[in-house]
Amino acid sequence: MSTLSPAAPTATGTTPTPTPTSGILRLQGTTTTTIDTPDGAFTVIEAEGAVLSSGWTDTAEDLVGQIHPTIRATAFDPAASAPAPILEAVARYYDGDFAAITSVRVRQASGPFRVHAWDVLRTVEPGAPVTYLQYAERAGNVAAIRAAAGACAKNAAALFVPCHRVIRTDGTLGGFRWGLAVKQRLLDREAGRLPLP
Repeated sequence: MSTLSPAAPTATGTTPTPTPTSGILRLQGTTTTTIDTPDGAFTVIEAEGAVLSSGWTDTAEDLVGQIHPTIRATAFDPAASAPAPILEAVARYYDGDFAAITSVRVRQASGPFRVHAWDVLRTVEPGAPVTYLQYAERAGNVAAIRAAAGACAKNAAALFVPCHRVIRTDGTLGGFRWGLAVKQRLLDREAGRLPLP
């Protein structure tokens, strides 16, 4: 059974009011939910059953800027909102079913290489991190190490698109928007070096 619970009742199931940002409306028809995890508060911005942005924070504004402007400008159907399966996948992940996150739909936008690179990230197995070089090779361009690293840096859907599974060639962690301590715990958990809750 999951150890996840809502972090704050006021944050659960709330929908940010659309506000102008650079002349466009943002997040119309989305749901934002924050839950507690063993790695701290985890927030998901969801629309029509797909993750738009997620990460280890209890502040939705930390996530909004990561969503591509074309997606922020989309008016989603609130009746199609479905955060429960997403949150269940997070619970299953933290219970040791690391593959549970692969069933969650994600909606991100960028250029063709980055979109493809995000798809490739979803194929990196838990417990078997790859280097940025190996990631570039898997994405189809061994010379595109910086572009592969950029795909990790611009990934809005943390956990579901597991950029934490990419490390430096020398075995050090590299970067991670949500902190190297969280990245290390995720990798340790997936490698069986941390006990499950």
